[in-house]
Amino acid sequence: MVKTPCKSQTDKKMKYIRYADDLIIGINGNKDDCRRIKEQLSEFIATILKMELSEEKTLITHSGSHARFLSYDIKVRRTGQLKQKGKFSQRTLNNKVELNIPLEDKITKFMFNYKIIRQKQNGDIQYTARKSMLRCTELEIVTSYNAELRGLCNYYSLASNFAKLDYFAYNMEYSCLKTLAAKHKSSTRKIIAKYQDGNGKWGVPYETKNGSKRCYFAKFRECRETKNSNDVIPMNTKYSTNSRNTFESRLKAKICELCGDKKAEHYEIHHIRKVKNLKGKEFWEQMMIAKRRKTIVLCRACHHKIHNN
Repeated sequence: MVKTPCKSQTDKKMKYIRYADDLIIGINGNKDDCRRIKEQLSEFIATILKMELSEEKTLITHSGSHARFLSYDIKVRRTGQLKQKGKFSQRTLNNKVELNIPLEDKITKFMFNYKIIRQKQNGDIQYTARKSMLRCTELEIVTSYNAELRGLCNYYSLASNFAKLDYFAYNMEYSCLKTLAAKHKSSTRKIIAKYQDGNGKWGVPYETKNGSKRCYFAKFRECRETKNSNDVIPMNTKYSTNSRNTFESRLKAKICELCGDKKAEHYEIHHIRKVKNLKGKEFWEQMMIAKRRKTIVLCRACHHKIHNN
């Protein structure tokens, strides 16, 4: 009975899933079946589609090991864990497909690339301020952090290890606080005290037509319940970090919003009639479209170049 197969070897199945040029094939069979299907797939792609199958990215692996697909680590669980279901205990997790977040390859790499965290000389990881955002307003900084946090958490909401994003949310929040502290040349503790609402939360206040409101930092667990995420990183944060809220403060900053020159003797305003008239061919046009402004603060050299093509 030990040598008797646990299931019929004639009951073979195949599942094929594709998104754009990324695909995964699940096979209920043996390894020889996988090799044969891979050869047939390679032949079809070469003869019909006139393309080549990447040998580095095309792997045959057991369902108990992780397979990377659309930035998810996918495997089939092998566990004897019992769960109470009514009056009976059942192994509800066994032989079920599990989606995991590749924390080291995706989340940690994201935080290092965007300079949200840094590694100290002793090897410890520490959150840090993002210097590229210091010229943005407080509201733009918090909004950008929220968009990045909600975007990743919403995408990985199907993962079984979603709770491990707690560490990612912690670093994002305190990196945001440290960026605000660096902007005001203060400390994170003073920033929290400055923006507290009196109910144990902190948020940046801003004015609207209906009165004053607060932009709170996003909670990563709430992102899992969001069915349709529409968070977009503001364009002026993407393209430029030299923005100001008011016309006067932008002039007082004495920074060319095109080249970033801070030592020019004269700063001038370039004005257009309508933003929709911009075609976006020149770099200064792209900057004004991104800012959605009809004015831009320039040094005299940049202003002269614009008017003289």
